Amino acid sequence: MLYAVRARYLPEKLAELNARLKDGSIRNQQPDGEEICASMVRARVIKPGIVQWTETCYCPTPLEHERATVYDHYFVDLTAVEIAEPVEVEGESFLALLEGPSPEVKA
Repeated sequence: MLYAVRARYLPEKLAELNARLKDGSIRNQQPDGEEICASMVRARVIKPGIVQWTETCYCPTPLEHERATVYDHYFVDLTAVEIAEPVEVEGESFLALLEGPSPEVKA
């Protein structure tokens, strides 16, 4: 299933998320690490503090494993709506925000 996902990121956790994306700990997570990393590449900041992306997930409950292992540590107010086809989200790259000089200040 394909989902449009929107969430509020936790500014104080952005450096930790960036480190985990870079060190491979998320990518090596089974069964969904590769998709989480690809989703973060697609993620866009659509307004201050809010990020949106598309993600493929086969959990009975949308993003159940992804939330338990990654997303609920770095995001709040996460919603996932099933969509028929991928959509390109407009906005600043979330990865660019993570790699910026001080993401906490930008939120």
